[in-house]
Amino acid sequence: MRRRDSIALPLLTAVTLVLGACGGSSDPATDSYPIPTEDVVSSVAVDPTARGLLPPGTTELTIGLVRQPGVNSLPHGGEVPEGNPVGLDVDLRNAVAKALGVTWKPQTGTFASIIPGVQNGRYQVGQGNFGVTKSRLEVVDYATYLNDGQSFVGSSKSGLTSVATLEDLCGKKIVTGSGTTFQQILEKGVQQCTSKGEPPYTVQYLDDQGAIILSLQNNKVDAYFGPTLTLRYLVDKVPGTKFLGEYSSTVVGFVTAKGSPIAPAISQAINTLIERGEYRRLFEKWNVPTSALPASEVNPVAGF
Repeated sequence: MRRRDSIALPLLTAVTLVLGACGGSSDPATDSYPIPTEDVVSSVAVDPTARGLLPPGTTELTIGLVRQPGVNSLPHGGEVPEGNPVGLDVDLRNAVAKALGVTWKPQTGTFASIIPGVQNGRYQVGQGNFGVTKSRLEVVDYATYLNDGQSFVGSSKSGLTSVATLEDLCGKKIVTGSGTTFQQILEKGVQQCTSKGEPPYTVQYLDDQGAIILSLQNNKVDAYFGPTLTLRYLVDKVPGTKFLGEYSSTVVGFVTAKGSPIAPAISQAINTLIERGEYRRLFEKWNVPTSALPASEVNPVAGF
């Protein structure tokens, strides 16, 4: 995701901690909210061009993944009660496998271990919401597949209609996860208010999504600062919330070993899915069409 040269792990920790509560009916974000079940993958046909970029005879690829139990990490990923993985990331990788004419051999890792595992050959591919950064491009290749970012969601009585800069938050009460990139941005940015004589915003740190949502619904805070893809999904699940805008963004991709032919093959497969309209349907299913890319790239230029 954003600003990942030195603070990638804190940001993913934010996603894990803030969205990690698997409380079933105790979580107001998921109560009676149906998980999309439309089949948007089984009809995907092999792309001969993408398959031709793989090493001859390739029928299976080992992929390192982070397990995402429950449903609170959706739309990226989750598990239904039967234990089956669901989510946009799941649909994306399965569609890519169909287009490549291969099957995945999934191996469970952690966010911190997957890129090293790709480097040392344990995994041929890694997927874990890895944003493109200069430091990562030095050790792995990328095939990009979506945009993600850092955004704000407002409560119904906040008076906020949009947030373009941190100055828009002056005098407001914000909630976010502790020990995260979100926290770092807010702490550094509060001087944007005080330097102009405006009252500073205040920040409350919560690591439970249910508590964050309740604080929004009860108007105890004015806005929640969190990951874009999840927040765009959240506003459709939680009444009385509004997406206020994205503060920053970056592209996310599958990772492979440096110089591997697999990254170009995956990128070609994604671009074929885009051309055939199948990629768009994946994002429409999970109601996050603005996170779709116009095209997949191998090793795009990183902002930082």
